[in-house]
Amino acid sequence: EVQLVESGGGLVQPGGSLRLSCAASGFIFSAFPMGWVRQAPGKGLEWVSGIDVGGDSTYYVDSVKGRFTISRDNAKKTLNLQMNSLKTEDTAVYYCAVGVSVRTGGHTPTKGQGTQVTVSS
Repeated sequence: EVQLVESGGGLVQPGGSLRLSCAASGFIFSAFPMGWVRQAPGKGLEWVSGIDVGGDSTYYVDSVKGRFTISRDNAKKTLNLQMNSLKTEDTAVYYCAVGVSVRTGGHTPTKGQGTQVTVSS
């Protein structure tokens, strides 16, 4: 059974930073692209960032480029998202997800339970 457990969310002021982590189990983590998706209140899922199996190729949606950094550790089966210079519009539930490619997890990505990120003063 695929399990993806996110951690690291919270409340932060605009301009602040958070680091999200995801612990994966139940599948061959090193064989799949991985990513982070988010869902803001009243909106659909948005694929925010993705990384290939070796960690050499990454993708970021335009709104987070230069602020977010995705990384993975295949030995530890973990996925991370460093989020800097956070903005109020980054407020959302963030999910770790299995990718179809670096750029997408498909229409219904396999994802975890999510962690809430709230950016507010």
